[in-house]
Amino acid sequence: MSVITTHREGEVLVVVSDNPPVNALGAAVRDGLVAAMKEAAGDDGVKAVVIRCDGRTFFAGADITEFGNPNPNPNAVDLNTVINTIEASAKPVVAAIHGTALGGGLEVALGCHYRVAVPSAKLGLPEVKLGLIPGAGGTQRLPRVVGVEAALPMVTSGDPIPAKLGATIGLIDEIVGEDSLEADAVAFARSVIGMESHPVSSARADKIAGTDPGAFDAFRQANARRLRGFDAPEAAIKAVEIATSHPFSEGLPMERALFEPLLAGTQSAALRHLFFAERAANKIDDIPKDTPILPIAKVGVIGAGTMGGGITMNFLSAGIPVTMVEREQAPLDRGVATIRKNYENTAAKGRIKPEQVEQAMGLLTPSLNLEDLADCDLVIEAVFELMEIKKDVFGKLDAICKPGAILATNTSYLDVNEIAASTSRPEAVLGLHFFSPANVMRMLEVVRGAKTGASALATSMKLAKTIGKVAVVAGVCHGFIGNRILAARQTQGEAMLMEGILPARVDKVLTDFGFPMGPFQMADLAGLDIGWTKETSDPTRVRDVLVERDRRGQKTGAGFYDYAADRTRTESEEVNALILEFADKAGTRRNDVTDEEILERLLYPMINEAGLILEEGIAQRASDIDVMYVHGYGWPSYTGGPMFWASTTGLGKVVAGLEKHADKWPDLKISTLLKDKAAKGEGFA
Repeated sequence: MSVITTHREGEVLVVVSDNPPVNALGAAVRDGLVAAMKEAAGDDGVKAVVIRCDGRTFFAGADITEFGNPNPNPNAVDLNTVINTIEASAKPVVAAIHGTALGGGLEVALGCHYRVAVPSAKLGLPEVKLGLIPGAGGTQRLPRVVGVEAALPMVTSGDPIPAKLGATIGLIDEIVGEDSLEADAVAFARSVIGMESHPVSSARADKIAGTDPGAFDAFRQANARRLRGFDAPEAAIKAVEIATSHPFSEGLPMERALFEPLLAGTQSAALRHLFFAERAANKIDDIPKDTPILPIAKVGVIGAGTMGGGITMNFLSAGIPVTMVEREQAPLDRGVATIRKNYENTAAKGRIKPEQVEQAMGLLTPSLNLEDLADCDLVIEAVFELMEIKKDVFGKLDAICKPGAILATNTSYLDVNEIAASTSRPEAVLGLHFFSPANVMRMLEVVRGAKTGASALATSMKLAKTIGKVAVVAGVCHGFIGNRILAARQTQGEAMLMEGILPARVDKVLTDFGFPMGPFQMADLAGLDIGWTKETSDPTRVRDVLVERDRRGQKTGAGFYDYAADRTRTESEEVNALILEFADKAGTRRNDVTDEEILERLLYPMINEAGLILEEGIAQRASDIDVMYVHGYGWPSYTGGPMFWASTTGLGKVVAGLEKHADKWPDLKISTLLKDKAAKGEGFA
């Protein structure tokens, strides 16, 4: 069957795309659309055209698998030809939008003379998320239709907007019935038959006339932090600026000239890699596709602190009831109040409606009794990070929870197998390591124990999607994937302190690379006293001495840095003096360290540790590590994650760097997998 079909509704030709799953604009669809427009042009009985899609969405954009690859069908028409053909029609063309109109899909809609949409539809130009800009006139038509102020956020963030906002800014001409899209679109098309002219997006000038040239620099400055490091947003801004200063006939090839280098560049390759890596992470190689998924109708969370409360919010926001248990009333009340405050703050920013606050809070049952978790389908503990406490909790849960319930630990380091052994149901036990703040961070590390059952694992992966998380499966080892790799970086960071390299310099090297913060900024945020006890405090370690001086991080107003009441960070003379004193006493102070050496010593051990993790089977695939580090640890996405970055840097260079700095880590074991791939000139992709 053809992916494009047509049928008549009186004087209106309805053109329908059926190219599952998302009506991607592949070659067959493009050819079919041009053929349908020729059919309309050649039939005097046709007075108007409606273009719509079957399935769950309007055209969702180009086929990403075609990007950067040789054209499999060089004789097929390109997308610009399709859109220009639609726009040139003497008969009005109406785009009937449901689901999403994204990327090339929105560009097709912009080529139509009119656009109608159901209330639930979303529209956007997400190319920037793949390191690209629209390449078929999107940056030239959109500002002509909605104006520069509305166009710039759309092309630089890539975030879709709802149909209602689309109608407000002029992108949508009419909101139609959710269940009557075709009929309403045909009625709209009939209403414009006979008009002397129809709006042609590429020919409009009313919305861009008189644009202040300074608006573009003002937008750059206002969004500098969000756009830092990314190439595509700047190209998108330039393209929109071109739309305001050049005729469409000149702007279209200029847009393409900005698009082509991005497509050939490393950033787009990295972001496309991540796009597919996220989808691959959902696949568990040895779990059959027909593995039964357990119903999760009610969740229990043990702990109402920062982590427990954040975990709870994920399920409440997804409409899943939660029983949250604490040992004492005061921390339970604080936890409930914090959850409410977080929701109210979100509502105050307009991100949710006030009634949604009450809906979420109505799903929460606070409790002081573990026995109230008896009917939960999943229980997650977020108690203190000590093995004996965890085992005690799981032993009690084993006796309380119903058969078939999944028991999960939020531990970030501890042995999940040992925890599971404290129960009579190890097949139901796994780790669900949420990242802090748990209600914000998208990453979820799903830790598979030696005896974790297939259904418990498959259910947890599906549940991750339900609550809006990106999940990666990890095996059991100290720190699993994420924190084990991070420890390699932290070890080198602390070693640098003993060489008199100050925290601010180390942190700057990493933030210049693209991380949101460096290791010492991160330590201050988390708290320097995590894992610290007075009995085990080591006076030869800078961090321990700082904790002894009650410099525990942001929460005490002092850590590696000094903090003002608003948490503004400044270098600490006290800490810098202490570090230099330590280095001088040890005779290790250096003045010849370059930024390049600092970066290599921080990042190369991470790549090496990741190689060991792959060798040991702790991670399924290299791309899973990339996904985890981008979403969980702030690794800059435009580099593709640590393994993609190492591959583009050259694994031979990484190995050489490890060997060059070998005296800085005497216990280093270089990954055999890393060395083998480097010797063969391979990468991890």
